[in-house]
Amino acid sequence: MKAIWNGEVIAESNDTKIVEGNHYFPIESINKNNFQISDTHTVCHWKGTASYYNVEVNGTINRDAAWFYPDPSGLAEGIKDHVAFWKGVKVTR
Repeated sequence: MKAIWNGEVIAESNDTKIVEGNHYFPIESINKNNFQISDTHTVCHWKGTASYYNVEVNGTINRDAAWFYPDPSGLAEGIKDHVAFWKGVKVTR
């Protein structure tokens, strides 16, 4: 699977985990040069508190376009150290 935004592959892995229709990529599969931690946090009733990354490609920033659960609940421990995408990031094979 590949995550593509603004014409650039920002993550690629053969081992994503699918939760609620979202592919979660292993943290080591993201191109860290394209990611900056955001101050945004949200709470999911069963996964826990999510943190976000801003994604930057070619000088354009997509705010909060990636999220992860640094300390997921026991029910979601399988996505610890994984990142998912939205806000126009295309996930494809």
